[in-house]
Amino acid sequence: MNNNPLNPNRWLPQAISLSIAVFVYVVLTNLPALRTAVQTFFGFFAPVLLAAVIAYLVNPLANFYRNKLFKGVGTTRSRRIASNGLAFLTLFSFLFTLIIVLVPQLIDGVTAFLDNLSTYAATHASKLPEFQLFGVTINLEGIIGSPEKLVSTSAGFLRQNTDLILQTSTLAGKSIIQWSIALLLSIYFLSEKVRLKHEGMNLLAALLSPEQYDTTITFLRRCDSILNRYVVFNLLDSLIIGCLNALFMTVVGIPYVGLVSFVVAVTNLAPTFGPLIGAAIGALVLLLVDLRFTIIFLAFTAVLQVLDGYVIKPRLFGTSLGVSSLLILIGIVVGGRMFGSVGVLLAIPTVAILDNLYRENLLPRLDARRRAQRKPEK
Repeated sequence: MNNNPLNPNRWLPQAISLSIAVFVYVVLTNLPALRTAVQTFFGFFAPVLLAAVIAYLVNPLANFYRNKLFKGVGTTRSRRIASNGLAFLTLFSFLFTLIIVLVPQLIDGVTAFLDNLSTYAATHASKLPEFQLFGVTINLEGIIGSPEKLVSTSAGFLRQNTDLILQTSTLAGKSIIQWSIALLLSIYFLSEKVRLKHEGMNLLAALLSPEQYDTTITFLRRCDSILNRYVVFNLLDSLIIGCLNALFMTVVGIPYVGLVSFVVAVTNLAPTFGPLIGAAIGALVLLLVDLRFTIIFLAFTAVLQVLDGYVIKPRLFGTSLGVSSLLILIGIVVGGRMFGSVGVLLAIPTVAILDNLYRENLLPRLDARRRAQRKPEK
């Protein structure tokens, strides 16, 4: 036995373990600063990353057009160009239609609210003269007892928060520019999809061994399949929910059908907490019109979410993801705490990918090790 204290076999494992422990400690103690640094770094590439995400989301629609609508028409390159152009044309048409439908309703809602400000203030002030908010008693009648008081309160708020309003407006302008650049870049990303994919596979082949390359490609294809299925069926689910909400509001006679249904459909994309946010926004919009509409809307939303959770989503997703509800809930909470709304949106596919990696890669290795241990000695 070698008792030489300078023998690397004695101190090297302990040194590596100690270094890993120190690294983990430093990361955990500086997690907020580390997260800020990572966000700042990726902020420089935000338009590029956003463009890649848009291109990835539009790609299934382009593939559908190429394989169904343009199948057997022209050359491969012409079909790809036509399908990509039609996919982005569909996206822009959808956004333009939303603007046409939603903006007039929003303007009408604000106009109607201002026209009926006196009636609204008197009605709600008499029903809710005061209430508790975080332990502070707020006198509603003192705030909106008359249109003059409400206007005076709003003007005072605007004067006191001028810097915040200007900062928010600047950020909104930057976001519009960033989204415009990302949309333009996404067109180039999708047009260069074949070449980028080919170059990426060449890079992996150069960095990995043949066995590692095959394993990595198989894993990436499986991730792509999970993400595509999740995105497509999640969008379809939100479209169904929005259409059902619009149909109900039209039949009952509730106003702002397009605006409220769009909010419900968009917030339904976020699992678990999204429908609650959509219901709250829709109720707030309808509260400006009539309290009766708000109650009817909330009751229907509760029924619709039960129908979505137990009938629509199981029909759409089936058992393709195969992830337990507990893991999904944990992923949503952790993803939301770490990355905000983006983490909530990506929680389900991320958990599904990790669960698939565990079942397809780690469990087979564990079974092989157990079989080797049970193998009788010769």
